[in-house]
Amino acid sequence: MPHVPRLDAVVIGAGFAGLYALHRLRDRVGLDVRVLEAGHGVGGTWYWNRYPGARCDAESLFYSYSFDEDLQAEWTWTERYASQPEILAYAEHVAERFDLYRDITFGTRVESAHFDDSAQLWRVTTDGGEQYEARYLVTAVGCLSAPQTPDLPGSEDFGGTVLHTSRWPEEGVDLDGKRVVVVGTGSTGIQIVPEVARRAAHTTVLQRTANYAVPSRNHRYAEGEFDELRADYPQLRRAARENAGGLPYPPAPDTAEGLDEQQRRAELDERWRMGGLAFLASFGDALVNHTTNDVMADYVRERVRETVEDPETAELLCPDDHPLGSKRICVESGYHAAFNRDDVSLVSVRERPVERFTSTGIVAGGAEHPADVVVMATGFDAITGPYLRMDLRGRDGVRLADRWEEGPQTYLGVATAGFPNLFMLTGPGSPSVLGNVLLSIEQHVEWVADYIAHLEAQGVRTTEPQEAAEREWTAHVAEVAGYTVYPEGGSWYMGANIPGKPRSFMPYAGGMHLYRQQCDDIAAKGYPGFAHA
Repeated sequence: MPHVPRLDAVVIGAGFAGLYALHRLRDRVGLDVRVLEAGHGVGGTWYWNRYPGARCDAESLFYSYSFDEDLQAEWTWTERYASQPEILAYAEHVAERFDLYRDITFGTRVESAHFDDSAQLWRVTTDGGEQYEARYLVTAVGCLSAPQTPDLPGSEDFGGTVLHTSRWPEEGVDLDGKRVVVVGTGSTGIQIVPEVARRAAHTTVLQRTANYAVPSRNHRYAEGEFDELRADYPQLRRAARENAGGLPYPPAPDTAEGLDEQQRRAELDERWRMGGLAFLASFGDALVNHTTNDVMADYVRERVRETVEDPETAELLCPDDHPLGSKRICVESGYHAAFNRDDVSLVSVRERPVERFTSTGIVAGGAEHPADVVVMATGFDAITGPYLRMDLRGRDGVRLADRWEEGPQTYLGVATAGFPNLFMLTGPGSPSVLGNVLLSIEQHVEWVADYIAHLEAQGVRTTEPQEAAEREWTAHVAEVAGYTVYPEGGSWYMGANIPGKPRSFMPYAGGMHLYRQQCDDIAAKGYPGFAHA
């Protein structure tokens, strides 16, 4: 019989959540931990997403760990918005600095994890047939890690190359002089199109939905510039923790209502000049007041029309079917301007969808678009997808897919009833993708680690949410979202990009600062809402 390692905890995923979970559980709580990672390196999102133009849409200053002052002091970012290679290098630096590699197994995808009621532990099986046993199962699988690719007929006949942006070859792809078709205009498509356009002979962009995109104003830091910013880290980190999105921006008017056109314009002009996600915070009620939201949306459309020379193309690029922010707002560097090139074409597939491949291209609305390379920037089965693609089973062999058949149910976005000692990092029902994910990760890991330390000290063998507490939290998540424009977007926040996926707003829209307060309050009261055995 092969030896089955018995551990205190198995962590799935070696992205930023998995790395910090390993450090915190191993070095602070004292557990025997093993991280299982499908890729061949650390970094998670930043290991897999190597497409040209891949870049974080949160400023480097805040998209970094804050738990260790020496780490903060020794790492210097080179750009306002770090690129994929630099973020990956940062993850590798963290793994080396805290000696994490020795407890990570790479090239290993978890296929199943079943809770054994009699032994009160998790039995984990990988795609290579390896098995592990652990008292705690911690999922650091990422919210955007399960690629979604349309199942189009004829792909086997296509004579060119088909790529999904999240599985871009590490060695890169030769696009020089090629005919490239990009399918999708979400955040990834908006990042990759300008890069492809610089290299390809011709770039065709197939757009189903126009998305709101604001300029990044990215720049390389001048010598000493980041050092000056880093000197303010204590104050900046404190401000980030007190902010709803974990990204502190200058104070804004509460609403656009009651302001004259000049006052509104001055505020929006300043945010546009600043660049980045600060635009979404132009007014305090941007996500709950349609009047304010319309003012901001009109401004973005006006800016698109100013940038794009061809009026027909400009109108296609102007979002008109959802409120600003109800889908993920995008940060762009030259996206709209790329359509002023003679070798870039925009094709709307809203009413004339993508149909199939041919040997020489891809067909949409009956028209063939010749291609040597087709880039699928088609997004992900977000938030719950990574969980449901594994065979996760709790008490009595109940499948998580069956328990979440009508949508995810969690307590605090951390745990789900019937699945003892399972802890989800940035899971459904937590703020996760609605702000600075690194800040969410740190808060989640620290809260989960503290809770596990509490369980260990109290001699508690298993914990899981009480069903009443889970129902109440799940209802609260839906209620809070209902006050906002988020449900109107038909976005991947709702699962609307996946055929057959139940529609429910998955992240917690109440803000990171309020979520943190609620979690801290629950911990201070001895973790009500959890059943211990």
